[in-house]
Amino acid sequence: PVRIDDLAEIDYSLNSLEVFQPYIDMDLKGIVYPAGNHTGPSYVAAPFAIPDQSDYMFYFAVSEYFFQTYVFSYYTTGAFNITIAETCRYFNISTEMFGSLIPEVAKYSIIPNPVMMKLMPTEIPLISFQKNSFTLEIEESMEVFAVLPDSTTQPLFTVNVAANTSIDLNVFDQKLTGSLCLNRLQFSLAHSDVGSFEISLVENILSYILQTEVIPSVNGKATTPSHTV
Repeated sequence: PVRIDDLAEIDYSLNSLEVFQPYIDMDLKGIVYPAGNHTGPSYVAAPFAIPDQSDYMFYFAVSEYFFQTYVFSYYTTGAFNITIAETCRYFNISTEMFGSLIPEVAKYSIIPNPVMMKLMPTEIPLISFQKNSFTLEIEESMEVFAVLPDSTTQPLFTVNVAANTSIDLNVFDQKLTGSLCLNRLQFSLAHSDVGSFEISLVENILSYILQTEVIPSVNGKATTPSHTV
């Protein structure tokens, strides 16, 4: 196995090698595992073929299966769990801010307190290859807490988040890098400790936080060139 980073490693082998007069065909099998844990995911690798073309000297294709094992490994190790502290790039997240949108929060937290959010996937993210596109579907739970003066937290509400993203892969200096782009978000209220409210009241601010805080954070990790091609 070859270590990708502290969380994952790749095990690959040569399945077959066929030599023809005009070309050589190599069939490789690669699986990404959580570091130190080679319990394989329950995915079945579907066969696929590279289109018969001869415009280039070298063709390289990667299956959905490989990337799904990659996602599974990082999901298993908790890499998709993200905590957003009270200080964002452009503003501070506080109960006062949410209280201006949700009156129940203002009643619940009379003194303004910082807010912390915890994002955790509820299912294994799903990779999908389509023509000219590469998408990642993520189902997550976002827990929103008030941070009290004694540093303890008090739950406010929990939101279900369904995110549709696209991924651009690039090779830079013999390293595979990727960047995530957010296409669509859907929110639903899962639980509230501050009474019932319409999720539409906070959709815009939650979307903004995800796009300005979470996506740049993920891309900062993904563009670190640590995966040798």
